[in-house]
Amino acid sequence: MSKRISILGSTGSIGTQTLDCVAMHPDEFIIEGLAAGSNLNLLVEQVNQFQPKKVSVATKSLAQQLKSEIPSSVQVYYGEEGLIEVAANTDASFVVNALVGSQGLKPTIYAIESGKHIGLANKETLVTAGHIIKQLIEKHEVQLLPIDSEHSAIFQCLNGESLSEVSNITLTASGGSFRDRTREELVGVTVEEALSHPNWSMGAKVTIDSATMVNKGLEVIEAHWLFDIPYEQIGVVIHPESIVHSFVEFNDRSVIAQLGNPDMRVPIQYALTYPDRFKTSTEPLDLTVLSQLNFNKMDFKRFPCLKMAYDCGKIGGSATTVFNAANEVAVSRFLRGDIQFLQIEEVIHKVIDLHSTTANPELEELMEIDSWARDCANKVPSSSC
Repeated sequence: MSKRISILGSTGSIGTQTLDCVAMHPDEFIIEGLAAGSNLNLLVEQVNQFQPKKVSVATKSLAQQLKSEIPSSVQVYYGEEGLIEVAANTDASFVVNALVGSQGLKPTIYAIESGKHIGLANKETLVTAGHIIKQLIEKHEVQLLPIDSEHSAIFQCLNGESLSEVSNITLTASGGSFRDRTREELVGVTVEEALSHPNWSMGAKVTIDSATMVNKGLEVIEAHWLFDIPYEQIGVVIHPESIVHSFVEFNDRSVIAQLGNPDMRVPIQYALTYPDRFKTSTEPLDLTVLSQLNFNKMDFKRFPCLKMAYDCGKIGGSATTVFNAANEVAVSRFLRGDIQFLQIEEVIHKVIDLHSTTANPELEELMEIDSWARDCANKVPSSSC
C-alpha cells in the first residue's frame, strides 16, 4: 500500500529533494498535501505533477493567484492556518517538515496530535520546544524520524543498539563557507561569499547558519532531544569532505559511522521508507577515489556560536528558544545588509545575556519569549532591549 505524505516547505531545498524521492518511486507514495511560501511557479508545477488534495501558500493574495493556476479540485489555504491544515487535516500518515525556522513548530504539534508520523528537517522545532514535542510524541505514540544527514546518520548507527551502551556521539561539520578563514579574515565578508557553501546545496538561512556554526549548534540541541543524550556526550568535529555524516562510540570503544556522498536525498528517503531501504540515483561512494578523509578538532573560539548553543542547551528551558529566535533575526538582518557577518554572534550573545531563563515553559509562554527575543534581536547591538 502506498504511503500518503504531506510536505511542509515543498518548494525549498529539502522539499524539492523529497519530491525527487517520491518521483523516483511513484508506486510507493501518494502526495496528500503541499505547503510552500511564495514560489508560485514551482508550486504550480508540483501540484500538476503530484496532484495533492490540499496546498497552502504564505498569503491570501498568493492563494487567490494560485487558485487560478491549478485544478479547482485542489483546496487552497494560506498562512499559519494553511500550514496546520496541510500538516494535520489530510489523509497523510507521514508529514515531512522541511520548513525553515520556528514557523515549523505549531504545524508539527498539530500533526502529532492528529496521529501523523513526522520526518523532521526543521531543527528549530526541537530547539524551541524539545520538551513539549517529546511529551507529545510519547502521548500520541508516533514516530519522529530525523531527516538532517547528521541525525539520520546517528539514527542509523544506533539501530539495534542500546542507548545505555553509548559512550558518546559525534556530529560532523563541513565548516561552512569560511572554514579556511581566520576570524580576522571574516571582517567585511559579503553575503555572496557567505552563501557559497563548498559541499551542500541549501537555502540561504541554513547556509549562513553553517558559516557561523549555529547550524551545528542547533543540531547538537536537536540530537540531545532525539536520542536522549546528555550534552557532555555530544561532540562536534570538522570534516571538510562531508563523507562521514556522523558516528557513535560505544562503551567498548567500538565506533560505528555512517558514510556516503553528500546527497540529502539519501537521509530524506530513509525517513520516508524506514525501516526499508529503496534504491536512489545517488552516486556510489568510492573511497579509493577520495584516498583520504580529514577530521579537525572544533575550535570554540573560532566558532563562538557553537559554544553558545552548548551553553544554552545545558541551561535548558527557554534558553534554547532565545538562542534560536535571536539567530533567525540576526541572519535576516545580515542577509539584507543591516549588520556585518561577525555581528550575528554579537546579536545572539546580547539577547541571551538579557534573558532570564524559564525552566519548563508551556507553549504559550514559549511563544511570548520567542517574540521578545526577536524584538530584542532587531534592536541590538546598536541599542539595548
